[in-house]
Amino acid sequence: MGRYGMLRNKGKEITVGGPGRDYPGFTSRIVQLAVDEAAGQGGGIVRLDKGTFAISGPIRLSDGVSLVGAGPETVLRKVAGVKSRFIVDADYGELRIEVEEGSGFRVGMGIQVFDESQKWGWAESTAVITAIEGNVVHFDRYLARDYRSDDGGTVTNACSVIEGVEVEQVRISDLRIDGNKADNEPIGGCRAGGIYLHKAKNCRIDRVMVEHFRGDGISWQITENISVQHCVIRGCEGSGLHPGAGTLYTSVKDNVCSDNGSAGLFICWRVQHGEFERNTFARNGNSGISIGHKDSDNLFADNVIRDNAVSGVYFRPEKATNGANRNTWIRNVIVNNENYGVYANDGSADNEFKDNVIPESETQATAMRLADGASGFLLGRG
Repeated sequence: MGRYGMLRNKGKEITVGGPGRDYPGFTSRIVQLAVDEAAGQGGGIVRLDKGTFAISGPIRLSDGVSLVGAGPETVLRKVAGVKSRFIVDADYGELRIEVEEGSGFRVGMGIQVFDESQKWGWAESTAVITAIEGNVVHFDRYLARDYRSDDGGTVTNACSVIEGVEVEQVRISDLRIDGNKADNEPIGGCRAGGIYLHKAKNCRIDRVMVEHFRGDGISWQITENISVQHCVIRGCEGSGLHPGAGTLYTSVKDNVCSDNGSAGLFICWRVQHGEFERNTFARNGNSGISIGHKDSDNLFADNVIRDNAVSGVYFRPEKATNGANRNTWIRNVIVNNENYGVYANDGSADNEFKDNVIPESETQATAMRLADGASGFLLGRG
């Protein structure tokens, strides 16, 4: 059980999929109806059949709900992308937007809203469409910024496939997410992911595959006690795994992150007291592990970090007061990455490296490089 606790599953099991199930059908709308019923009885298990579910909007989980598939043959596949410029400024706090072309949008679709000045990080807004009146699209979350129509203001149906916002005791397991990257628009990892958790606690993601999502595979922001285990994240446009924004006590174990466009594991701001063990980070378009702003007091043990671009482990540059400090690196194998096994920029301090294998090679020309402002790195064997 450990510090992540035991998940509670109150209520009955609800089945979704083929004929004879509680909710027959293979769409995100049908799955959401089952999730809402489980939430109404205080939690429970929503069990998905084998088959391909068409995902037009995020499946929004609630406290105590487990979403469980039948293995990799339960596929949640994102529908093709839709986008339009909007023609009137979309302002903070609004629940509507007037677009040039509304015919591709549908009630229940997930959307993102942005302009050229505010289109990544936390600047995007995400929501689900509640009504469409001509070219006016109504949605269920207040816009988070002021967006200008004359600055490339755009609405797309890019969204998470599974989402948990301000939830506790949620479990996602035994299914596959196909982000249909070739037919979709991109979305940033602070607001979305193939699986996205925000302000969540005591949640588990087990035996899930996320592939070809046009953003980050699994992203969890402002969370405590999130466990990600035995998952495969591959071929996503962003990073494979993205914990961040003040994430505490996360557990990332026995996963494979490969062939993603950015980092295999992007440890964003203030990720602390986490355990990252027995994972493989391979052939990612940036580093195997990227770590930086106040990402401190974490354990990295028995990981394989190989064949990544930029470096195996990359410490991002920070002020001395904001570095990735007091992390412990034990028995990791860091091989054949481009340029460096480990590259530590200014600002990080007091990282201990013990019993790691970091050989130099034709590809990995330098095992470890420490910038002048990286201090207190302890290297040795047990």
